[in-house]
Amino acid sequence: MKIIAVGMNYPDHIKELDSKTPKEPVLFMKPDSSLVKNNKPFFIPSFSSEIHYETELIVRIDRLGKNISEKFASRYYSSIGIGIDFTARDVQRTLRADGNPWEVAKAFDGSAVISDFYPLVDFGNAIEALHFSLNLNGKLVQKGFTGDMIFNVNEIIAYASKFFTLKIGDIIFTGTPVGVGPVTINDHIEGYLEDKKMLDFMVK
Repeated sequence: MKIIAVGMNYPDHIKELDSKTPKEPVLFMKPDSSLVKNNKPFFIPSFSSEIHYETELIVRIDRLGKNISEKFASRYYSSIGIGIDFTARDVQRTLRADGNPWEVAKAFDGSAVISDFYPLVDFGNAIEALHFSLNLNGKLVQKGFTGDMIFNVNEIIAYASKFFTLKIGDIIFTGTPVGVGPVTINDHIEGYLEDKKMLDFMVK
């Protein structure tokens, strides 16, 4: 399986990072070694002093596909969840300033925390109108609405499938809204999709 992630997909998040609005989805990959499941702790890596949380809706692919048409993209997934794309912001900032790829800032071991997946129909079957949020130590720090995406889920799938064959079990991180910020040791993180708690883990 592979993890495909989308960067800069919410307008207000683009503003907070002082970036430009993309004309096409900005894709990057994470390896399977980046996955953290079952509410196990996230361990801050030694190579960064500025790890940021980025809460996202995630989608699991359940059908093999290549060059998928946007109008048929909804046939390729039926389960969703919440993920956190942990980012070494200091490392990313340096790499971007030098015009270099920033995979190591995004794809390091443990950088992709995911919840269990649940049927989309459990949430009303409207993937374009879902709310999700993140609490840090009991305080709301991120609040997202999928209707604010620059590129919706079906557009992302259609675009990604031009370059990568999508396989059963692949995971797509769809982008984070405004409100990203740092984590420190002993922080408590809780993630929600609508009113359902999806994540509940500690930072170590």
